[in-house]
Amino acid sequence: MGTNKRHAHYYDRLMDETIIERFVATAGPLQSLTPEELGLSTTPVTIYPQPPAVHAWVRFGAQHTRVEARLLRSTDQAAGIEFVVKGKPYRCWVWGNAVSAVP
Repeated sequence: MGTNKRHAHYYDRLMDETIIERFVATAGPLQSLTPEELGLSTTPVTIYPQPPAVHAWVRFGAQHTRVEARLLRSTDQAAGIEFVVKGKPYRCWVWGNAVSAVP
């Protein structure tokens, strides 16, 4: 049986959302960096008025997965991202090296 190349991205996204939904249900809540790790009181924050698309590694409990997200803000070491799963938005801070630009 062949693959549907025209809609491959759509079905890949559905599968990714299914995996993330499973993590949400079984692994625990979305993990974010702590205030101590962020150091927002001493580190400048850049806010992006038109957030670029990125790929980011996120953690749900002890499980981790890569998501397509929007980069909302950043510091020199961390990134504030938002991604949506089945219509529900999730926001968290991750380390900057866990984020890469969407090609």
